[in-house]
Amino acid sequence: MERKLFGTDGIRGIANAYPMTSEIALKLGRAVSHVFKERHGRGRIVVGKDTRLSGYMLETAIASGVCSMGLDVWIVGPLPTPGIAFITSSMRADAGIVISASHNPYQDNGIKIFSGDGFKLPDDLESEIEQLIFDDSLDALRPVANEIGKAHRIEDAIGRYIVFLKNIFPQKYSLDGLRIVVDCANGAAYKVAPSVFEELGAHVVTCGVDPDGENINRKCGSLYPEYLQELVVEHDAHIGIAFDGDADRVIFVDEKGGVVDGDAVMTILGTHLKEQSRLNKNTVVATIASNMGLEVCLKEQGINLLRANVGDRYVLETLLKQGLNFGGEKSGHVVFLDHNTTGDGMVTALRMLNVIIEKEKTLGELSRSFIEYPQVEHNVKVREKKPIDQCPPLADTISKITKALGDSGRVVVRYSGTEKLLRVMVEGVDREIVNTYAAEISDVARQYLSEE
Repeated sequence: MERKLFGTDGIRGIANAYPMTSEIALKLGRAVSHVFKERHGRGRIVVGKDTRLSGYMLETAIASGVCSMGLDVWIVGPLPTPGIAFITSSMRADAGIVISASHNPYQDNGIKIFSGDGFKLPDDLESEIEQLIFDDSLDALRPVANEIGKAHRIEDAIGRYIVFLKNIFPQKYSLDGLRIVVDCANGAAYKVAPSVFEELGAHVVTCGVDPDGENINRKCGSLYPEYLQELVVEHDAHIGIAFDGDADRVIFVDEKGGVVDGDAVMTILGTHLKEQSRLNKNTVVATIASNMGLEVCLKEQGINLLRANVGDRYVLETLLKQGLNFGGEKSGHVVFLDHNTTGDGMVTALRMLNVIIEKEKTLGELSRSFIEYPQVEHNVKVREKKPIDQCPPLADTISKITKALGDSGRVVVRYSGTEKLLRVMVEGVDREIVNTYAAEISDVARQYLSEE
C-alpha cells in the first residue's frame, strides 16, 4: 500500500493543514489505541510534545482519540523525544506518541509513535495505522459509559528523566569545574538539560531556554550554532552543547568555538567504547551521508563501519538486525542502545563529557582524531519524487561521476523523506573537483526534475 501519511520520521507537515490537522490527529489517536489494545491491552498511551504552539491542539485531539477507544492517555507535556520513549517503556505503556517536528520551524509539526518498549514502529505497523485512519473501520467501535478512557498528567516526568540521565554518568566523576554553554533551541530540553548539567556540578550558561511557542529552532539550536560559538568564546567555556527542538540530536562546540558534528562525535565515542570493550563486534553504524573520514578514522582504530539509509530509524534497524549497540548520523542523531531506544542528545552529551573528563583532554584535542574529507551537498527542489533510474540523463551523470571518482570519493543522490527535495552529496580528496561534480549533477537534476 502506498504510504499517504508516514515518512522517514513519522508524519510531518504544516500545523493545522493536512495532514497535520486535529481531525487526522484524533483519528490517529484512535488507530494507535486500537492497534496496541489488540496486541497488549494494558490500556495506556503516553503522549508528549515539544514547545510548539500547535502542540496544544494536536495533544488534545490525540488524547480525545485515545480516550474514545477506551484507553487512558498519560500526558507528559514538553519533554525531549527520547525522554518520552523512556517514560513509555518505564511505565509499561502500550505505546508512546510524540508531537514534534524536530528541527523544523514552529509552523510545522509532526507525530511519531513508539511501541511499548520505546522503539519506533516498523513500516508495516505504520501502514496498518494509516489504513485504519482512512478506511473508517473504527467508527463502529465506540466504547460507551464507563468504558471510555481517562486522561492523566504525569507531573514528575521531567524528574524521572533527569534521574535516568544522571545515572548514565559514572558516579566516580563529576562536572565540577567545567563551564558549559547549553543551547536548548527553545525546545523540549529547555528544563531538562540545564538541570542535569548543574546537578552534576557544572557551571552552566544557557541560551534557547525561553520558549514562547513560536521561537523553537529560530536561529538557535543545533542547526544554528553561531550564537553558541560566540558564547563559548565569550565565557571561556570548556564546551558548548546544542540540541534541536526535540533534543534527539546534538552537536558540540569546542573550547575555541569550533563546531564538532556527528561524524566527529561518532569517531570519538566509538573509539572510547572500543577501548572499554563495550562496542559490540567492534562495529559502528552510520548512514550513507556520513563523511568518508569517519570510515577511514574508525578503520585506523580497528573499527568497522556499516552504512544504513539516511534516517535514525534505519540506523536503529541496522543496529538491532546486526546485534550492535552504537551508531548515528552526521546531523547529531546518535544511538546508544545500551542506554536508550532512540537517538538521545542528552545521553550523547553525557557520554562526551565522560570521555573529556576520563581522558583529561579538551574536545578540540579529541576531535583531531577525525579528519574530514571535502564534502559538498546541494538541495534541488523537485516537482515530484520521480525514481532516479527513470530519468536517464540524471542516472547517466551520476554513473559517470561515480566511475570517475573511483575509490577516492563517493556520490549519494537521494530524495528527502520529508520534503520535495533531491539531495545531492559528493565527496572526495580534492574540494575543487567535488564542487564541480556536485554542481554538474545538480544542474542536470534542475533541468529534468526541478519545480522551477
